[in-house]
Amino acid sequence: MKHAREEPFGNAERVIDLISAVNELHGFSSQELNKILRDSENFSIHCYNKKGSSIKVDVEKLARFLPLHLIAVLISSGRDEESFRYLLRGIRLLHSLLDLTSRHIKLEQILLDDVKVSEQLLDLVFYLLIVLGHYRQDYHDSSPMRMLHSTLVACSLYLLTGCISSQWQDLVQVVLAHPKIDIFMDATFGAVHVSIMFLQIKLSEQHSDVCLHPHEQVVNFICQQCEASLQFLQSLCQQKVFRERLLRNKELCAKGGVLFLAQSILKLSIMPPFVESSTVVTSVSRLKAKVLSILLHLCEAESISYLDEVASSPESLDLAKSVSLEVFDLLRTALIKDPKHFGSCMGRTYPTGLLQLNAMRLADIFSDDSNFRSYITMCFTEVLSAIFSLSHRDFLFIWCSSEFPTREEDATVEYDLFAAAGWALDTVSSSATKVEFSLIQSSMPQASYAHNRTSLFVKVIANLHCFIPNICEEQERNLFLNKFLGCLRMDPSKVLPGFSFTSGPQKASTVCRNLRSLLSHAESLTPIFLNEEDVTLLRIFFQQLESSINSAEIEGDQVQVKHFNLTLISFIFLFF
Repeated sequence: MKHAREEPFGNAERVIDLISAVNELHGFSSQELNKILRDSENFSIHCYNKKGSSIKVDVEKLARFLPLHLIAVLISSGRDEESFRYLLRGIRLLHSLLDLTSRHIKLEQILLDDVKVSEQLLDLVFYLLIVLGHYRQDYHDSSPMRMLHSTLVACSLYLLTGCISSQWQDLVQVVLAHPKIDIFMDATFGAVHVSIMFLQIKLSEQHSDVCLHPHEQVVNFICQQCEASLQFLQSLCQQKVFRERLLRNKELCAKGGVLFLAQSILKLSIMPPFVESSTVVTSVSRLKAKVLSILLHLCEAESISYLDEVASSPESLDLAKSVSLEVFDLLRTALIKDPKHFGSCMGRTYPTGLLQLNAMRLADIFSDDSNFRSYITMCFTEVLSAIFSLSHRDFLFIWCSSEFPTREEDATVEYDLFAAAGWALDTVSSSATKVEFSLIQSSMPQASYAHNRTSLFVKVIANLHCFIPNICEEQERNLFLNKFLGCLRMDPSKVLPGFSFTSGPQKASTVCRNLRSLLSHAESLTPIFLNEEDVTLLRIFFQQLESSINSAEIEGDQVQVKHFNLTLISFIFLFF
């Protein structure tokens, strides 16, 4: 912190007091500070610094000068562990002071009503995110910088709920009115992206069983920080005015910034031994569900088509196709799990987020877009044909039932900035105890979940088979049908291992029987879950598929008869 002491305000003594105040007071919660202030004189706090000297901290001055002091530290100091730890202490103390504004009018007047201080608070958060978004990633495995980085990102974002509002619509209005809103958007997505890349490094590390537990705690903590940060972005994107403004940000939308973040999250892979940790596995699952939710919000925007934006250049279109492939691969992975045995060996269960449902919602959107339909047809039809090749009993159980046993549960992290910063700082000091944030769970009724899932399945098939002459290209006519027929010749057990399939001559009849059952079930889901147009397209697909299969069987029989006749004639000639 050498540079931090070099006259950020032109008054070295004041800076030294601030540094001592940050180092000594950050560990006090807002409740503890409130008790101390009630018993104090002149709104001051007496404490001791590390040298044992008594210091008197004027809390009014502390609140007034702390934001600018932290900005000065950020500008003048290095990007090393000591600086990050100090900044985290400062953010933690600021959070406690902001929490006190509802109980102390003096703090409210300084931190919330003083325009100059309010602007400094926003500048502090913006600049922190800029620095964290351009952070290097070449630190040694044992370095705590990855953990400090992810904690600083989350704490910086949630500091906004204290200095602006905990109501998202109010927070968004203030942020959007800021002249540097595009910089904020770029920096926020960038900082979260760096945290995700740090998380992947930690998930890929190898550890012996002897030293696994402390490493698992750190990985779980970084997962929580990443999830909290991504949840902040998700909450912003849930506000219509924010996502409409985000769509006008060229770097994030037209040039693929959001997609790069989504791709990194969807590619997160958990290596042994962390695959045995239910907290890590479910946290990563919720991360993927949340980033899919962000993509869904952007795709559902009304003023600007997000998919048209990403299709505006070959590079971003290729990136979008790569992300769509990750989505369909995620779906395939989810579909190969036998629902009768899912979660039976996980022990204590944690919510996984609406991962499969959000993936299916995106599949519906991608398959309905002319830029992606042909690509999705070529990449995913084999999985769809394998699903329809399931034994009739399994197919009914998975796709035509109101009692599907596996129901995903969504969850919201109840983020505690004070606890998070404290755990990261204590871990660096090797005196941490386990911290686990509360998850507010939410789930839809079982029947509703099953019907939503089936309706999305039907919509994907309807989208892929749909052909509109004035919009679709001629080579797309019956592309899905022909690809589907070709995939029926393949071995479905290679696509969906662990299930039972009908093989041989009975396979075609099983596929038709499954489609007929799906059509009947889909008709019962209108108009609440499905519209008539989707059901009609499914019916047309079924009729054409059945007709093609019957024609192929007739042609096959004719070929066999012709072959038999030729064989018989040859035999007669040989005999005579």
